[in-house]
Amino acid sequence: MWGYKVRIKVVKILEGGKCDAGLKPGDEFIYQGACPSGFCDWAFHDIYPELTTLRFGGNFPWMKKEGTIRACCTDGLNPVIFDLERIRE
Repeated sequence: MWGYKVRIKVVKILEGGKCDAGLKPGDEFIYQGACPSGFCDWAFHDIYPELTTLRFGGNFPWMKKEGTIRACCTDGLNPVIFDLERIRE
């Protein structure tokens, strides 16, 4: 598989503090081109553009650290915030 791996870390769950998919702050997943096992399909769809950018070496100029971005799922009742970071091995 080509491209970089990307670490997905659950940072916080807003509003009700409960993710219906069972994600919890501190959970980590590795993205390698497909939705990681146990990760929410809806959240994956929401953060896919950011994951793809990082996977193929892109950066977000407003972020202080290259290879990172903070992203969020669009659950209007319990949004989940993620830190995404490209892994250079």
